[in-house]
Amino acid sequence: MGNKEKGSKYERELFSMFVENNYRAVRVAGSGVMENADCDIIAGKKGRKYCIEVKSSKKPVKYITKEQINSFIIFSEIFGLTPIIAVRFNRKGWFFLNPRHMNDSGKNWVVNLELAQKKGRKFSQMFSEKVRQNGELNQDSELANVEELLKEYDSAVKQ
Repeated sequence: MGNKEKGSKYERELFSMFVENNYRAVRVAGSGVMENADCDIIAGKKGRKYCIEVKSSKKPVKYITKEQINSFIIFSEIFGLTPIIAVRFNRKGWFFLNPRHMNDSGKNWVVNLELAQKKGRKFSQMFSEKVRQNGELNQDSELANVEELLKEYDSAVKQ
């Protein structure tokens, strides 16, 4: 399996994680190949919108060109999305980082496993829909929002 196929495989894996966690998500066609396709996944739910660049590595380090990251940041700003670097290290899993936490190597931005473990978060830490209130998980807030929207929809349909 070539690098492009592996990259697509991990993009699909991450896309599925978003969908399984009740996010709306799309893979960006032509990412990494076509001009103006500067991220791999766009995912969101009410109040949360993310632009995600997906990377994977067998080694404990991943280099990303400054040009790619600059284009990614501009893309996310144009669309009002929060930029996230998603890095999957073999046998260590996924880590999610703000691009500003990457190290500058001169020519590239660098994410190594140690940095990812210190500054990055796991999927459930970064994208959990559960909100902590007074030390307890509150799963009712999301449900209340959905119920409110359904009531508004029912009222509009009846008119």
